[in-house]
Amino acid sequence: MPLPAPFDRLRLPLIGSPLFIVSGPELVIAQCKAGIIGSFPALNARPQAQLDEWLHQITEELAAHNRASPDRPAAPFAVNQIIHRTNDRVEADMATCEKWQVPLVITSLGAREEIFQAVRGWGGITMHDVINNRFARKAIEKGADGLIPVAAGAGGHAGAQSPFALMAEIREWFDGLVALSGSIGNGYSILAAQAMRADFAYAGSAFIATREANADARYKQAIVDGSAEGIVYTNLFTGVHGNYLRGSIEAAGLDPDNLPESDPSKMNFGSGGNTKAKAWKDIWGSGQGIGAVKDVGTVAELVDRLEREYRDARAQLAVRVGR
Repeated sequence: MPLPAPFDRLRLPLIGSPLFIVSGPELVIAQCKAGIIGSFPALNARPQAQLDEWLHQITEELAAHNRASPDRPAAPFAVNQIIHRTNDRVEADMATCEKWQVPLVITSLGAREEIFQAVRGWGGITMHDVINNRFARKAIEKGADGLIPVAAGAGGHAGAQSPFALMAEIREWFDGLVALSGSIGNGYSILAAQAMRADFAYAGSAFIATREANADARYKQAIVDGSAEGIVYTNLFTGVHGNYLRGSIEAAGLDPDNLPESDPSKMNFGSGGNTKAKAWKDIWGSGQGIGAVKDVGTVAELVDRLEREYRDARAQLAVRVGR
């Protein structure tokens, strides 16, 4: 389907996924200026009043960029809302998003009709994280505009289904906006996502290893040094299954091959469950696509690489199809 404005002016069909702690104004602004959608979790702004400051900064800097470069306008940005009973900031954060007319709201861990209606009321678009076709149907029934299938290999909270299977099931009945997540680490995988009928690819782990990311230098280097075999899938740290760097689990004094199961009813997004490490701070999330990350550079340099690979993939495909 044709992309609605302003999502039709992207340099690449790519959304930089919201990274807990790591994504802040600097990363989002750099992503948008580079021509892809940048996003951050509302909960990264602490205290809650800081969310207003961040949205002011992002809005003003992107507007200034657009005035200075009308022929190369910035991409829109997104805010991720964790819609879960443990998040007591949802209403306040939504009011702040409405104040700044956030163009895209990404919802996770709960689909609420009133949230989708509120965003639509100010002219924004909503996309909801899902790990299977059942959750996808529920989100659309409740009013989400689009879906983000979080397939096997995605960083952080992720599902276990193949992107091929999940996309095929969703596209049997849904023709709206879809951003596919799961091991998107290079430009070739962006084109592959489109080949599976996604409108966007959804990538996060590669952006951890950028200068603009709010991540520990050791975390960035671990992304550079890592590969798919160093990723561990567990629900121990938050109660929701996700993918993490093996080395960070070992550094916390745990055995990655013998992790206990956590109680999903006791979701915890800040204390690290029963471990001494704080989830998402000392235990580092990562997807399986990090083998493509070779150094720590700027967002602009990363997007340049992704665009080169994406164009190369399209050229190679044209040759193969021509045969």
